[in-house]
Amino acid sequence: MRFIQKIKEIWSIEDLRTRILTTLFFVLIYRFGSFVVLPGVDPNALKQLQASASGGLLGLLDMFSGGAFGNASIFALGIMPYISASIVIQLLGIALPYFQKLQREGESGRTKMNQYTRYLTVAILLLQGPAYLMGALGQAAPSGWLFLITSTIILAGGSMFVLWLGERITDKGIGNGISFIIMIGIIARLPHAFFGEFISRLADEAGGLVMFLGEIVFLLFVIAAAIMLVQGTRKIPVQYAKRVVGNKQYGGARQYIPLKVNAANVMPIIFAQAIMFIPVALLGFTSGESAGWFARNLTDHTSWFYNAIFAFLIIAFTYFYTAVTVNPVQMAEELKRNNGFIPGIKPGKKTADYIDEVMSRITFPGSLFLALVAILPAFAGLLGINREFAQFFGGTSLLILVGVVLDTLQQIESHLLMRHYDGLLKSGARIKGRQGSIAAY
Repeated sequence: MRFIQKIKEIWSIEDLRTRILTTLFFVLIYRFGSFVVLPGVDPNALKQLQASASGGLLGLLDMFSGGAFGNASIFALGIMPYISASIVIQLLGIALPYFQKLQREGESGRTKMNQYTRYLTVAILLLQGPAYLMGALGQAAPSGWLFLITSTIILAGGSMFVLWLGERITDKGIGNGISFIIMIGIIARLPHAFFGEFISRLADEAGGLVMFLGEIVFLLFVIAAAIMLVQGTRKIPVQYAKRVVGNKQYGGARQYIPLKVNAANVMPIIFAQAIMFIPVALLGFTSGESAGWFARNLTDHTSWFYNAIFAFLIIAFTYFYTAVTVNPVQMAEELKRNNGFIPGIKPGKKTADYIDEVMSRITFPGSLFLALVAILPAFAGLLGINREFAQFFGGTSLLILVGVVLDTLQQIESHLLMRHYDGLLKSGARIKGRQGSIAAY
């Protein structure tokens, strides 16, 4: 009954109802476009592409595009080129003084950086388009320069249109549009994977249904662990000095600085996956028995060698990205500027060193937990779980789903609280989103 009551309260708020309906409308447009095949491509000849897109790097791209990659649709390249461009621009903001200056210029600087991100996105699309048409499509694509040029323009335009849909969802809908579109692409594959696993377990006469129920229980446990990873924080107490202005007294209250256990969110997994597929591509040009062992293990996502390297890269990138996104010196300066201090710690450098030490301590278990969640699909595959369904037992897909759902629910809860309704949780606790992650794209 409480669930029905909350649905009625959400529907009674006109602004929130309009935003939800607008979001659903844009999502329907996106899903419709993912089934519109490129002109000239034979839909009956796409079986080889769809088979190759069921695993590996192509499977990851197909999952993020909601199946559009395997369908050879006008949205085949999806939103990933924009994400890649965003990552490059963020890294340039660390390395180049010009981009560092833009980051400090506020709204005008962000506008310029967004323009550069779009220009770089178009450049990436113009490179990925021909590679997709000549490589992934294979015999399904007609030969000739006319098809190559026109289809590249269509693919680039389709991806930019998906980006436009994401921005419209952010402005007119609910949640972060780019993250929401990625989540929709992932969820689109869930029913097929779920029923495929269910049917395969029913065909197993030796306790198949019991095994399936065990898988669901384990999946719920992993989701709970992912929520803890996304929301986990370590609070540092901060005391503000008392000051008197006229007849009023300010300060003196104790507050807390929340430091995220996983400040890097899903970015280390994305970086690590990109690195892991580089040697796989290079091994395709090698021959000989000497490369056989490495080739077998680096292309097998269930091997201990692959997962050990993958986990190590995730831990390393977690420390790297946390160091990039969390600036203890700036936090210490902000505290000092606002007459705040950490009890028992001197303001200035001592405070920055203390915050950096705390971040290092909580980042280590957070990185281990993130690496464990990332390699869980490999263990699920070893246990005999269908490869498509195993992708939802961890990795990038699960963390994105959890993060986006929490962000969306947090926005809905904020609308309810503004209208003096109770939150979504009966206990009075508040839903906490990621507070920055892939939504930053």
